Amino acid sequence: MASVIRPQSPEVLSDGAVAFVDGLAARFTAEVDALLARRAERQRQFDSGMLPDFQPETRAIRESDWRVAAIPADLQDRRVEITGPTERKMVINALNSGANVFMADCEDSLCPTWDNVIQGQQNLIEAVRRTISFASPEGKHYRLNERTAVLLVRPRGWHLPEKHWLLGGRPVPGALVDFGLYLFHNAAELRRRGTGPYFYLPKLEGHLEARLWAQVIDHCERALGLPRGTVKVTVLIETITAAFEMDEILWELRDWIVGLNCGRWDYIFSFIKKFSRRPDFVLPDRGSVTMTTHFLRSYSQLVIRTCHRRGAFAMGGMAAQIPIKGDPRANEQALERVRADKEREAGDGHDGTWVAHPGLVAIAREVFDRLMPGANNLQRLREDVNVTAADLLRVPQGDITIAGLRSNIDVGIRYLAAWLGGNGCVPIHNLMEDAATAEISRAQLWQWVRHGSRMADGASVTLAGVRTEIADQLARIREEAGPRAFESGHFARAAELLDSLTANPEFEPFLTLVAYRDID
Repeated sequence: MASVIRPQSPEVLSDGAVAFVDGLAARFTAEVDALLARRAERQRQFDSGMLPDFQPETRAIRESDWRVAAIPADLQDRRVEITGPTERKMVINALNSGANVFMADCEDSLCPTWDNVIQGQQNLIEAVRRTISFASPEGKHYRLNERTAVLLVRPRGWHLPEKHWLLGGRPVPGALVDFGLYLFHNAAELRRRGTGPYFYLPKLEGHLEARLWAQVIDHCERALGLPRGTVKVTVLIETITAAFEMDEILWELRDWIVGLNCGRWDYIFSFIKKFSRRPDFVLPDRGSVTMTTHFLRSYSQLVIRTCHRRGAFAMGGMAAQIPIKGDPRANEQALERVRADKEREAGDGHDGTWVAHPGLVAIAREVFDRLMPGANNLQRLREDVNVTAADLLRVPQGDITIAGLRSNIDVGIRYLAAWLGGNGCVPIHNLMEDAATAEISRAQLWQWVRHGSRMADGASVTLAGVRTEIADQLARIREEAGPRAFESGHFARAAELLDSLTANPEFEPFLTLVAYRDID
């Protein structure tokens, strides 16, 4: 029997919508459980010393000639994509930003409180129908422009449950809630308006997880009477294991997929997580692990070669910078870093890129307009690229520093505090951060403590030392925020969570699964 908490949103949780998602959960929850069990088993193998490789049993898929299905006209030019949570004002501003695509995020930049989940779906319903509006407390009114970005939606990954929606006494997968509600309410209306239900699929660890998405999509299209291939998806390659199965992921989703995306921050986190118990895979300060390092440049170029061979788009990664007000020099330096990053992507042959702030759309567009005069780069096959398993697994060189350790603690506490307060998209030190940055931060702390990693000054990273730094950072935040804001800001609880994640002898797969227990 289904049980779902129904807040003040009868449109979102209509009887038909609830029945549709219940049907998805009844059909596919066991398959989700099996995939998560397989993830855990593979992690045990990595912990025992195994390394990923290109799979011999799928060699025929990699070596044969085939292409994905035709791509809709409104997805042919994706040179600039902006991302952000499904918060009402954000949805309007992002759609109006001048970007080609807005990825409305139900995942890493959305804290999944029940109100956020349901209100986000309501905002998307209104955005599709162009009725969405917002009035700020200051009296400023926001509405959609006549011309807006194409809307894509990112549901949660397979690993995240939705505790407010039970079937047979168990939480249903959050992915099925996000995907099912959006598709049920909007597929027909989107088609009527000349577009379609388009999605980004996150956190896949291999082609079997893509196969499950294909089965879900096929089931949904049949249930809703949609022609096969109506749904279109882009898959984020943000795990090290998925990097070895890109052809296979495209193959499993070939009737629906239009591209792959370089989810760079989660990819770094995945690299740490999968090899967290190996001292030879310890990464240096996260600030030095840039897309120009060998393992990341190899991965991004392999995405381009793989996608273009199959007629799919290869999307670049996120520029997390936000405009710096009051410091023109620092602002220009930040924008130059964005420009250089986008020039690398466009020069390599990516078909588009991500930004996190409307203020960066113009810079990204200028670069891609200059270096990609056509709608995309599909004609650049990059047959010169030859990436091996050793390339994907090469550990970058660099130092671990006390500044890097303190930065991880600072960002970890600040982000977790905001997340516990219901906000999953947080400006921290002139960068727009989501859960991926906090995951890298806490993963590095765990890895450095686990292996007693030596810092540039000769000292080793210890749990006692990390705890001292956590206490010092908490004191600085308290002084900066003031007692009242500190007490109401969840900072103490965030520090407790960061401490427990670092001290735990087992590496927690996702900090959001741990912190989810604390939110309503």
